Amino acid sequence: MVEDERILSNGLGGFSPDGREYVITLAPGRHTPAPWSNVLANPHFGTLISESGSAYTWGENAHEFRLTPWHNDPLGDPGGEALYLRDEETGQVWSPTPLPALAAEAAWVIRHGFGYSVFETRVDGIHSELTVFVALDAAVKFSVLKLRNDSGRPRRLSATAYVEWVLGDLRNKSAMHVTTEIDPASGALFARNAYSIEFSGRVAFLDTDEASHSVTGDRGEFIGRNGSLASPAALQRERLSGRVGGGLDPCAAIQAGFELGAGQTREIVFRLGVGHGSEDASRLAERFRGAATARQAFDGVRAYWRHTLGAVQVQTPDPAVDVMVNGWLIYQTLACRLWARGGYYQSGGAFGFRDQLQDVMALVHAEPARVRAHLLLAASRQFVEGDVQHWWHPPSGRGVRTRCSDDYLWLPLAVCRYVSVTGDSGVLDESAGFLDGRAVSLGDDSYYDLPGVSGEAADIYQHCVRAIRHGLSFGVHGLPLMGSGDWNDGMNRVGIEGKGESVWLGFFLYAVLDQFAGLAAARGDAVFAALCRDEGVRLRGKLETHGWDGEEGSEQGAWYRRAYFDDGTPLGSSESQECRIDSVAQSWAVLSGAARAKRARMAMQAVDTHLVRRADGLIQLLDPPFDTSSLVPGYIRGYLPGVRENGGQYTHAAVWAAMAFAELGAPARAWELLSMINPVNHARSAEDAARYKLEPYVVAADVYARQPHVGRGGWSWHTGAAGWMYRLTVESLLGLHREGAVLRLAPRLPPDWSGCSIQYRYGETQFHIEVSRAAAGEVASLSLDGMARSDGLIPLADDGHTHRVALRLDA
Repeated sequence: MVEDERILSNGLGGFSPDGREYVITLAPGRHTPAPWSNVLANPHFGTLISESGSAYTWGENAHEFRLTPWHNDPLGDPGGEALYLRDEETGQVWSPTPLPALAAEAAWVIRHGFGYSVFETRVDGIHSELTVFVALDAAVKFSVLKLRNDSGRPRRLSATAYVEWVLGDLRNKSAMHVTTEIDPASGALFARNAYSIEFSGRVAFLDTDEASHSVTGDRGEFIGRNGSLASPAALQRERLSGRVGGGLDPCAAIQAGFELGAGQTREIVFRLGVGHGSEDASRLAERFRGAATARQAFDGVRAYWRHTLGAVQVQTPDPAVDVMVNGWLIYQTLACRLWARGGYYQSGGAFGFRDQLQDVMALVHAEPARVRAHLLLAASRQFVEGDVQHWWHPPSGRGVRTRCSDDYLWLPLAVCRYVSVTGDSGVLDESAGFLDGRAVSLGDDSYYDLPGVSGEAADIYQHCVRAIRHGLSFGVHGLPLMGSGDWNDGMNRVGIEGKGESVWLGFFLYAVLDQFAGLAAARGDAVFAALCRDEGVRLRGKLETHGWDGEEGSEQGAWYRRAYFDDGTPLGSSESQECRIDSVAQSWAVLSGAARAKRARMAMQAVDTHLVRRADGLIQLLDPPFDTSSLVPGYIRGYLPGVRENGGQYTHAAVWAAMAFAELGAPARAWELLSMINPVNHARSAEDAARYKLEPYVVAADVYARQPHVGRGGWSWHTGAAGWMYRLTVESLLGLHREGAVLRLAPRLPPDWSGCSIQYRYGETQFHIEVSRAAAGEVASLSLDGMARSDGLIPLADDGHTHRVALRLDA
């Protein structure tokens, strides 16, 4: 792809015309300012690969069972996996990726797509195209290397694949236990760590289709003493030794030699994977043998993502909106957040209770079945008392029990969303067990353990009821107790003694009570519905009495406080030296519907005045940051002022602010904030990209707000802000709302837009929605297949036909 074909280009990279690929062009002396990576995953296996080709791969858990090393070094971008090409006549060695063996004067085109990455270059007359992807339904990573000889003469070449084994979390802990062997059945190179506590039965493998090849399992042989992957010693010799076994510095390397005539092409496939034992690993290696099988697997990956991301497609006057909504936001949410649970800057591996529940709420249109399954999984991580594991590691379930006060409340909120959108109330009758473990002691933050499984079970509805009842714990102001943190984990000392209260949690709990009251009533549980309504009314009064800060007529503005410390000191008050205002209390005052209309407007005006920094293109979480005062809110003070939650843009909260402006009836301001949040707009030029540094095609968790790093992205990919940004755009602004078997359309378009179009898939049936402004003399209207809809609703039927919806808005 040439430069002129890309859209939204900044010189280094840009989107393909259909938005499905981000295309990066590199040349000598021309690099991305930080690794621009892609996450390739299925539910149980994955790999992360940067534009340089550096990668790490995992099975089942990106933290606990890494097949190859994770380095988290954005400066050097090292990796533990590599591919090499060698000219067997001259000895010249280079990689088909920019690293580790960089070819002098080579230029590169790198294409990150949904489920795959492609690296293309030409060195000394040999054109190479490397396609990397992960199978949809198996723990196998493919590296498909296509070569073409453009040199005009016959060539003798070899291709070598190399991986450093970890088979645990850290190589320096596990390497001494890793043994290698050649599988007699498949010929693949096997590796296992029999001393792994939870993965001792797993067998990793590296394999190729090339019949003539040599191997080694000895890293010392391959790299050489004081050597490096940039120039490994083994590539100065003709063949690999075949040495495998125990007592080696473990690796896997496979080298295959071949001849390539002038103008000829050749395809070489390397596979990295893991099985549940030797027989399973051998079956996997043999199942995916052959170039045709690799192509079939690749076609399956592309087809899956086309279908999944095709559930909602939009066309608006802003291509930066389109590329994010039509693919990258849902891809980031599903591939990275739900499946990989890790990224370049955070190799987490664990499920977060609140984290993935928020993520799946964005998937109700694209993957409703996965949403349903995750609700059941989350419910199974609830303790009998009603609280939950803050996070847990699969497959064992080891994790952290905390006194965080919001985690468990996300279950009823997510259940309400799923049922209201899909109409599937049957999920409420599904059964899930409970966990059993000791309570967290007062004054302690948390403990890490493998909980027991209680003999008790309940349906999902009762799991939600238990969570809500557990959340009805209040302090002296009648506000919910904060415990060892609420949504902001870094405020873990505000209520550690059991007396501190959270204003934000009050608004969030009100939203949960309000929504669950309707669900309980529909289920026929009038008693609990009444309890939710009564508690909501009482809580709303306490929030207005004790949550509001300042005088409503004050020239300095007034807003809602953030919390109260254990000793009663307010946090987020106009009298505070630090954290005078926190955005999440203001946003959720609106999103919950609890705040009085006048106060809601004042609170969001305060956000706009004190936290929205238009000149810098960011929205702070709070201000001023914690730094020198005597307040001890928690580990949030460990971040430098202006970084992450401590006064930087925490994108999760920035999205909530935009959603709140939309709900207030201020769509122009909401669209403005969305434009500030959109990663595409942080890298519109080479200068912008150099400041922002991170990938322009996925959402960053945070953006720095303090000089000299204003506008620099913190970490990318592994953030729940992606799912919320999707909901902000599709629901809050474009106004697409599914309510069971009907669609309700309530777009809030920018004033300079004449309209937009939305394609919505219900089952396998397409609804083409055209939104436009009524001409002078026309009235607002809605029609389905040419028939007026006076009720304002679009009935959904999966009849296999294509339906056309026309919505005319008031001019």
